[in-house]
Amino acid sequence: MMTLRSSRLLFILAVLLGLGWFIAAVQSILLPFVFGILIAYFFDPTADQLQRWGMGRTAATSTILLVFFSILALALIALLPRLVEQMAGLISEMPAKINAVQRFLAPYINRVMLEVQGTSLEDAAANASDVSGQILGASMDILRKVVRSGMAVANLAALLVIAPVVSFYLLRDWDDIIAQLDALLPRYYADTIREQVREMDRVISGFVRGQLKVCGTLALFYAITLSLAGLKYALLISLTAGFLIIIPYAGTFISGLLAVAVALLQFDGDPTRVGIIFGIFVIGQMLEGYILTPKLIGGSVGLHPMWIIFGMLAGGALMGFVGVLIAVPLTAVIGVLVRFAVRSYLKSPFYSASTLARPDQAP
Repeated sequence: MMTLRSSRLLFILAVLLGLGWFIAAVQSILLPFVFGILIAYFFDPTADQLQRWGMGRTAATSTILLVFFSILALALIALLPRLVEQMAGLISEMPAKINAVQRFLAPYINRVMLEVQGTSLEDAAANASDVSGQILGASMDILRKVVRSGMAVANLAALLVIAPVVSFYLLRDWDDIIAQLDALLPRYYADTIREQVREMDRVISGFVRGQLKVCGTLALFYAITLSLAGLKYALLISLTAGFLIIIPYAGTFISGLLAVAVALLQFDGDPTRVGIIFGIFVIGQMLEGYILTPKLIGGSVGLHPMWIIFGMLAGGALMGFVGVLIAVPLTAVIGVLVRFAVRSYLKSPFYSASTLARPDQAP
């Protein structure tokens, strides 16, 4: 006979499975809603503060979003043409740069191939021609499917139109939504759930808000220093570096490698100029690790870097860009639940009892 506790657990499991199935079914349209939720969550404390100063919730919401989207629009107007120009320049110069690298590395690669395989670089290039044709055909097939689907354009249009509307209604009604969800909690578990939700909010807000500040600060640092160093595509590289910094260790490595590669090609291998670019990223890494992260995030959020990397990779593999967006909040939630489960286990008789009665033993 099923106990009340078992019924509760099965109900919670069914709700979670149903929620997971629903998210997987509608993931193609989730992007603007995820952005709207993130914006509302991020600015809710600001709206609460404006309310304490005597402003109504609707007026506070309108003011916050008007300022936010105005700043965002001005930033796009100022940066987007330059970014497009730098991306177009990088793409147009890429074949020549690759040929330059190939000519520079050809003698060394040819020597290694002759010693290891007994074949020259020319023979390897000839053998690779058939493979390259197959790869090109497969790539064009994928591109045709993407263009036919039109999902990229649809998602962008939905993001620009729907996200502001979603963020307005969510931010305006955020406190009411939280109160309604709190009223639905099972009374027996309500205090425990509230305690864990507060812990989740502390971890998510501490990490996400702090990480955004770190990303913005480092992007500005790299934009100024790389521009002063005369590196081409400095704006594109600095924004990439600031965005990728959310991936612990890997982000700095990837963006630094990109900047050094561009410097090698631009400055013809000049060790002084390349060393300056490399030093900028070393300083940026030290600035992040010793000043920005401890001050803006702190060590109390309880998210291990490897756990964040795993969550972002898993989110991207399961749900694409939307999965990457929700990966950090979701990994924070899972981390809090895992720590709660471990604490409960350590307090349980199953852990603390020195001996446990086996079924074949008499009581």
